Amino acid sequence: MGLFSSKKEGGMMDMIRCDEQDFLIWKWRPVGNEVNSTNKENAIRWGSSLRVKEGEVAVFVYKQKDGTIQDFIEGPFDESIKTANFPILASIVGLAFAGGTPFQAEVYFINLSRVVQFSARVPYFDIFDPRFIDFGVKCAIQYQILSQIKDYKEFIKIHRLANLTPNDLNQKMRPVIDRHLKSLVINIPKQKGIAAVQIETQLDEVNLLSEDRLKPEIEKVFGIQINNLSIDKIDIDKDDEQYHKLRKLTADITERKTVTQANVEINTVEAQSDVNIKNLKDSQQINADNMDEALRIQREEMQRAQKLQTETNFLETHKLNIQTDAQKEILKSAADSLGSMGNMNLGGGGGGGMNPAGMMTGMMMGGAMGNQMANMMNNMGNNMNPQNQQNNQMPPPPPATQYLLAVNGQQTGPFNMQQLQQLVMNGQLQNNTFVWKQGMQNWAEAGQIMELQGLFSAMPPPPPPPVNP
Repeated sequence: MGLFSSKKEGGMMDMIRCDEQDFLIWKWRPVGNEVNSTNKENAIRWGSSLRVKEGEVAVFVYKQKDGTIQDFIEGPFDESIKTANFPILASIVGLAFAGGTPFQAEVYFINLSRVVQFSARVPYFDIFDPRFIDFGVKCAIQYQILSQIKDYKEFIKIHRLANLTPNDLNQKMRPVIDRHLKSLVINIPKQKGIAAVQIETQLDEVNLLSEDRLKPEIEKVFGIQINNLSIDKIDIDKDDEQYHKLRKLTADITERKTVTQANVEINTVEAQSDVNIKNLKDSQQINADNMDEALRIQREEMQRAQKLQTETNFLETHKLNIQTDAQKEILKSAADSLGSMGNMNLGGGGGGGMNPAGMMTGMMMGGAMGNQMANMMNNMGNNMNPQNQQNNQMPPPPPATQYLLAVNGQQTGPFNMQQLQQLVMNGQLQNNTFVWKQGMQNWAEAGQIMELQGLFSAMPPPPPPPVNP
């Protein structure tokens, strides 16, 4: 695949292409020649054929007095070099080079499809427990990286245009990667507060940190994309004498710490149990005191009601006695007046004899007094008759039924039936709520008391009717 026509090439135009298998950057030259071994590789004929496969980029480099300029041809591409795909070349060469005249240019192929796999191992280095900095433990790291070229313009700025294989790139990257990984692992025991001999348990943490810190740094320094960075193993040299010393020391400390922690937990549990028992006793005492106070209040209320009823009965009897004494005085006065009316002179005649007119008047007044006296006697009889007195006077209403409720271990109430109904509607009184009233031997669930079962079966009120728009 030479550049210039020759007797061996048969005078045909050059075919510029890359048939390498393992490359990242490859400089084109005629077949059979080493890189930079002949001037022909820098003299390209106008009209030569250029073939760029998919996943490749061809870079034409033109050296000028004021520096170098470049044309980038991305694959797939298979055409002759005389089209508008070479804007820089067209401005430099122009029509003067038509007809196969050579022009000065270097051609490089960049592999974008190649995924570079790199596996390596960081040799043993010392890590230190933050508590025992005199005991160094030997540690190694095994890792692998998958990388790929994405921004080829940035890549060639960093690496320049020169032959570059995946192995070349790996050799450049390895010292930087090893240094960053060692720094991460050395700082893990101090950051996480763990023993150095337990560093193997932090493999996931090291991987996360490498993703956050190491990956962006490597991409920036080498101009590649890291597809995967994996720490496969953190290897402690367990045959090292320092490891066994530190292991024994940390094991003893861990054992003492575990025993101390266990004792603390036992003491905490015992103290909590004592507190719970005391709280339970205090709660029971408070409930008993509340119950005694509620019963005392109920007894006082009942005593006041009975006293009021007795006072009411005595008041009625006292009123009856007062009325009876008054009526007696009235009747006595009336009788005296009646006795003297027969002697009254009403102008019907003279002398001291019986006066008929006065006598008639006295009889009339006597009749009125008799009727009044009969009514008085009937009233007295009715008032003195216990059955009539009971019919005329309504008995006092029976005392309202009241219940105490147990809510969260605390006694509340008492509540009457109307208040209990409201508590049911609010969801504060349920079937399994414990209640008690005077006369009950023990607390019982509300749903088991027949008197309260009707509260839970009552239907809720219907929703309000819709409002007309």
